[in-house]
Amino acid sequence: MSEWTRTVTVDGPGRTQALAERLGEQLRAGDLLVLTGELGAGKTTFTQGLGRGLGVRAGIISPTFVLVRRHPNVPDGPRPGGPDLVHVDAYRLGSAAEVDDIDLEDTADTAVTVVEWGSGKVEHLAESRLEIVLERAVGADPLGPGAPPGELGDAAEDRAADGDEDGDDEPRRITLTGIGPRWADGPPRLD
Repeated sequence: MSEWTRTVTVDGPGRTQALAERLGEQLRAGDLLVLTGELGAGKTTFTQGLGRGLGVRAGIISPTFVLVRRHPNVPDGPRPGGPDLVHVDAYRLGSAAEVDDIDLEDTADTAVTVVEWGSGKVEHLAESRLEIVLERAVGADPLGPGAPPGELGDAAEDRAADGDEDGDDEPRRITLTGIGPRWADGPPRLD
């Protein structure tokens, strides 16, 4: 199975979104992206940029409480006829079997599927995937990696609920790993 890794460091949420937008412009129906990173690392911020690049309807927020949100392609947007975006938060799902219960395979071939907290739970959904790890490049999260919701404090929880989990300008290290035949030609253009 083909595999490559590329790491990029960006400053702040605007640049995170810009990088993701460039990636989104190159994605196609059937692509599976698995986002990993501690709470507040920028997973939803990254997905917002992907949505712009895909040309889907604006308003991407974390699907934490509903698990799955579908964002349709905008017919008069930058990619008319392009794929929809299916945005999943698998944090509360404990296994691949629970992922199967939300029927992602119904849209897997016609949409780009982005799964936050999906590592170890969604790899069976597609032959190829793009794994994306977002990390704070400097400093440390005072709660440590993977801190569960409810331990953030009111201001951080409000930002996360509004989809602004990346409310600071701290640099992020974004590591992309392409796995499978879809990514055999190497990493997408990000500059």
